[in-house]
Amino acid sequence: MSKHASSAHLHAHLDGDARHGHVIEGRSQAAMGFALGLTLLFALIEVVTGFMSNSLALISDAGHMVTDAAALGLALMAQLIARRPPSSRHSFGFVRAEALAAFVNSLAMLLLVCWIVYEAAQRLLKPESVQGGTVFVVAAIGACINILVAWVLTRGEQSINTRAALVNVLGDLLGSVAAIAAGAIIHFTGWVRIDPILSIFVSMLILKSTIGVLRESYHFLMEGVPEQIDYLGVGADLAAVPGVLSVHDLHVWDMSPGEPALIGHLEIADLNAWPEVLRAVKQMLLDKHSIDHVTLQPEISHDHC
Repeated sequence: MSKHASSAHLHAHLDGDARHGHVIEGRSQAAMGFALGLTLLFALIEVVTGFMSNSLALISDAGHMVTDAAALGLALMAQLIARRPPSSRHSFGFVRAEALAAFVNSLAMLLLVCWIVYEAAQRLLKPESVQGGTVFVVAAIGACINILVAWVLTRGEQSINTRAALVNVLGDLLGSVAAIAAGAIIHFTGWVRIDPILSIFVSMLILKSTIGVLRESYHFLMEGVPEQIDYLGVGADLAAVPGVLSVHDLHVWDMSPGEPALIGHLEIADLNAWPEVLRAVKQMLLDKHSIDHVTLQPEISHDHC
């Protein structure tokens, strides 16, 4: 038997095994690719006009769009990687690539927020002239681009990484709206401090959304207990199954997003009853906690040796 054939056999799911998947399928890369190209193109335009008009709101929006392009690129790359099947060196497959990309995207967004706030503080202390008309026109075009990109992303199948990219785009849409407002106010009133003020406001909105994605991706990467599962409740329900004396070394985590898994040790009085106990345990975990991927080790009670 070849190494490849052996690996395929080891990853096969037989009767009685969980129906989880180690590969992400059915997610459209065309939508991500289109969104990436459109965002990158306008990001380059907005970077140039942002510095030419000397608008922090527009520069911030330009930087955010560059981050969007990087986020979408990482999302696309992660989806392609996540489609790879398990191998002899990566038995769980590559589904965590999406969560990793979402985590990296969120960290980049935090850095961007820090930069915007710092620049805004400097401009509040020392106001600079801004070309309000240019800011208004370019930001309006940017808002239209962001709406189109967000629509494209929501049409595809959702994942943690797609949601992270969508958060970036929606945050950038808010940045475009703020830049439109800043451009209009500066053009008609000449009050240039509105530019850094609105930049700080948008940064706080971006920060709130980013922290949510960062927390979710971090929890998944650290193999935390899925949010919808009560860890203590699972332990209590296991201990209540007839034939189970105690539970220890219990672990619950997500194999892939939305696919919880469980491993643990069950102390039982009679090893001969293990097949019946295991069937009852699996049925209970599936019915009460929606846990399908279960690996349990029986141990004989010392009191019954």
